[in-house]
Amino acid sequence: MLIKEETRKPKAEIHFRLSHERRVFVMAFVAGLPGAVIALILLWTGSFTPKVQWTLTVLIVTVWLGMVSSLRQRVVFPLQTLSNLLAALREGDYSIRGRDARSTDALGEVTREVNALAQTLREQRLDALEATALLRKVMEEIDVAVFAFDADHKLRLVNRAGERLLNMPSERLLGLRAEEIGLADCLHEGEGSRLMDAVFPGGSGRWEVRRSMFRQGGLPLRLMVLSDLTRPLREEELKAWQRIVRVIGHELNNSLTPIKSISGSLTSLLQRESRPADWEEDVHRGLAVIGSRSESLGRFMAAYAQLAKLPQPRFESVDVSALMRRVAGLETRLEVSLQPGPELTIRADSDQIEQLLINLIRNAVDASLETGGGVRLGWKRSGAYLDIFVQDDGPGLSNTANLFVPFFTTKPGGSGIGLVLSRQIAEAHGGSLTLDNREDAPGCEARLRLPI
Repeated sequence: MLIKEETRKPKAEIHFRLSHERRVFVMAFVAGLPGAVIALILLWTGSFTPKVQWTLTVLIVTVWLGMVSSLRQRVVFPLQTLSNLLAALREGDYSIRGRDARSTDALGEVTREVNALAQTLREQRLDALEATALLRKVMEEIDVAVFAFDADHKLRLVNRAGERLLNMPSERLLGLRAEEIGLADCLHEGEGSRLMDAVFPGGSGRWEVRRSMFRQGGLPLRLMVLSDLTRPLREEELKAWQRIVRVIGHELNNSLTPIKSISGSLTSLLQRESRPADWEEDVHRGLAVIGSRSESLGRFMAAYAQLAKLPQPRFESVDVSALMRRVAGLETRLEVSLQPGPELTIRADSDQIEQLLINLIRNAVDASLETGGGVRLGWKRSGAYLDIFVQDDGPGLSNTANLFVPFFTTKPGGSGIGLVLSRQIAEAHGGSLTLDNREDAPGCEARLRLPI
């Protein structure tokens, strides 16, 4: 017996998706429908003439549909107005404002907030335009070449200094790759800054290259800034040579002037026909002075050679506590008070750091011996740095501007290179050295900062 299975086809479902306007119309229509129906039933079941019935029927239906249309218009029209306002804001037109913004009306509050938003966006756009105009003006006027490249290494922005550097107008430069304009080596070095010697169509010399990332229009761009350091370096080099020549000239005059004077006196003495009885003693004293000044001049030149030939540091693990105790024990003229800090180990050249601290402690002891004060040596940790301080109770310094000028000294018989060598050692280790008068008491404080 065969049983036929009846295949059932799914019934087609029809979804009516009404718009917001039609939903409002239908809801208003349904809301007024019971009242209209009741009114019409009472009208047509009552004892009214047909003329009155038809007249009132037309009036009821007309008023009912008119109220429905008016309600729809009162709901839909403000929404359309707000839609137009938001569309204008999206297009960047902030001059359109909504009217009838009453404080006691919910719709008025929405309109007022939209108007406030439009005013805020308008002010922000004006600020952005002014900032952009200022940025463009600054970029045009600064004497630094600025370039911006996209992800494909194509040039998207250049200022006037960049045009002069490449000797080409921006109309021809924009869109070219970094390799085509000779900036590939500068661009492919990652972020940060570095110095390089390069030759460009618009100039050559030493340049500082700085690179960073920014976004414009949602796209990542690589910003590159080229600063010509040739002129500032030459000016600083000239100033350094002038200072060195002044100091060397001063030292040479201090030695050569007495040598010249004494040699002239000895020459006159030897040229006399009748010499005094003690002329040999005068000659010996004069030659001794000449020899002393010559030795002083030789020591000065040796100190200059030492300053110019400071070797590069050899980094190794250094126990800070052991180094401080060892350095403090080397001073025998005055006991150095040790103020211990945390137990630390740094990477440094122990010989150079030890020599640096010896120089600082010797200067501090020299100053404290004048006043009968003491000297303190200590250290502490400041973030990623080690701070070592040497304090003295001396008379202090009247002028701290020339302390690190080569061969400048305030001590009789000083060479003027101790602090200069110390600062060179500190900077070779990536640190710094400062020497200032103490604020809480008489004396000075030397502070050495080294990276941990």
